[in-house]
Formats: sequence, C-alpha cells, structure tokens
Amino acid sequence: MPGLLVRDRERLPHWEIEGGTYFVTFRLADSLPQPVMRGLVLERLDIVRTAREQNREFTPLEQKRLDELFSERVDKYLDSGVGACYLARPEIASLVADAIQYFDGNRYCLAAWCLMPNHVHTVFKVLPGQSLDKILHSWKSFTAHKANRILDAAGQFWQREYYDRLIRNDKEFHQFVRYTADNPERAGLANWKWVWPRP
Repeated sequence: MPGLLVRDRERLPHWEIEGGTYFVTFRLADSLPQPVMRGLVLERLDIVRTAREQNREFTPLEQKRLDELFSERVDKYLDSGVGACYLARPEIASLVADAIQYFDGNRYCLAAWCLMPNHVHTVFKVLPGQSLDKILHSWKSFTAHKANRILDAAGQFWQREYYDRLIRNDKEFHQFVRYTADNPERAGLANWKWVWPRP
C-alpha cells in the first residue's frame, strides 16, 4: 500500500496509512488476567519473530492467526466481564462516550462505537494531519483522569496497549461496523445503550 507505515508498538507491528480507516479496541487496565495476556503476547511475538528472522512479510496464514489471537481469545475474556467493569457505570460510560464523539468530524470520522463494561470498540477514519496514536492517547488520557476523579481512585485506568486493524476494503468496513454494533447483544447485554453505528 502506498504511504503505509509499519510502526512497532509494544514490540508488535501496527499498520498506519494517511487517512486510514481503523477498527480499534481499547480496554480497562484490569480487564484481562495477566497470565492470559502474557500467553497471547508471547504467541504473537513468536509469529512476528519468525517472519522477521526470515526477512519476509507475514504469510496469509500468519496474519489470520494474529487476527484470531485477538478476535477469538481476547474477545471471549473481555465479553465475560472480567475486572471492575467501570464502563457499566453510567457516569463513566457517559464520560467515555462523550470523549469519543467530541472531535468527530474534526480529527476523525466515526462510523461506529460501542462501550462494553470493560472495553471499547470503535470504527473511524483518521482525517488528514491526524494520527491514530494521538487520537487514542487523547481519548484515554482525558477519560482516565476524569474517571479516576469520579471513582476517587488513582493509577492506571486503561491498558496502555490497544488493538488496531487497518480496514482494507468495504467488505471489512461493514464487517467491523456490524461487529461493533452487535457486540452487546452477543455478550448478553439486553437494552444496552452505549452503542452507536452511524446509519
């Protein structure tokens, strides 16, 4: 892809492109047990290391496996409601929803978002002059400070690392928008209000 930037974050590769559209998931700091997270990171690193040692791009099978490590295992744990689940509290959910929507049309164009009790899914296009990591930093930094004040707490609110997927075509775009919009129902959350797909 022309203009593609492959950036290492937490020793894992992330693809960025000017004006790219992304599916991004970020989660609360306590949302995954450390042994589970360590196992997933080690498995991902092994796939990345193998490709680098052979001085080649990921094979389609390796890329599929990297995606599955997130979509299958991580989603299962997240949707089971592990951790304090602060996003189930209306005052915290409202804070995060407002922050996500605040710069819509200015720094990014939202297509869908969903707050789950312990994580957030978003689909958005990054506007020119903006970057994925700065957008995520802005959301997470602002909401962490405010949420900790509401909770009368201190320390890490969000997990530092987040999952991002560069959306490559219309089929993927519609798949991730649908996935985001349907996540509460799949997780058994009836009448969940913290979900928004753009019509």
